[in-house]
Amino acid sequence: MAVLSSLRRTPSALLTNPVLFVPVLIVMLFQVPQLALQSINPFLSSIVSLGFSLVFIAVMPFFQGGVIGMADEALHGRTTLQTFIDDGKSNYVSILVAYLALMAINFVLGMIAFFVAILGGVFLFQSGGLQSANIAVLAVIGVIVAIVLLMYLLLIFFVQFYGQAIVLEDLDVVDGFKRSISVVRLHLVSTLGYSLIGAVIGGLAGIVFGAASILMSPQSTTAFHLPEPSLPIIAGMGLVVLVGGTLFGGFFAVYSVSFYRAITQ
Repeated sequence: MAVLSSLRRTPSALLTNPVLFVPVLIVMLFQVPQLALQSINPFLSSIVSLGFSLVFIAVMPFFQGGVIGMADEALHGRTTLQTFIDDGKSNYVSILVAYLALMAINFVLGMIAFFVAILGGVFLFQSGGLQSANIAVLAVIGVIVAIVLLMYLLLIFFVQFYGQAIVLEDLDVVDGFKRSISVVRLHLVSTLGYSLIGAVIGGLAGIVFGAASILMSPQSTTAFHLPEPSLPIIAGMGLVVLVGGTLFGGFFAVYSVSFYRAITQ
């Protein structure tokens, strides 16, 4: 099965090519200070986080293309940082356009769900609470929000390999999306298994990052009666996030490419 064979190939590729962790480590080095700033100045942390988000929109397509190229090489032997630079540069425009297109679609879907939910809240408030007729209207609103959420999940599910298609098969943006949709459609069960494993691993990483954020946030320590974040706690949590994020990023990069290769060859 592609899911299990890809999992088996991933650790050996990483052990043979630890250099693959370097780009991920660099990205994480820019993420950790944002967490540390929460314990010093939450408002400044929000401003810095917004600034980095804007920078990452421009940087992540280069990173994504470069890491996919390195992961593919790592699965077949040795890779170098030169591959990261070359594939990042050669695929930057295509991945950036695809990235922005997905952001735009997600924004539109999010706004639809948001405004429908707001209208539901306003309707409930003005009508004076829950009544039989109001419940029916709210049920319709709930169905609309659920449909929008389902559309979002299906979109992410079917186009999740656009980056691999663009980098590994030298496709343009439109063909990259089409290729991802076609591959997923032909391997629905395997892709679902792959996505579930990714969700579990990502969930575990999210728990670690969330716990670190709570421990380093003054508001959270007050709300949960936790001790004030000291320098050792901040340094320790920062190290955990740095190491955990680097390991997760490197692992998932190779795993995603290994799985894509397994279902397209």
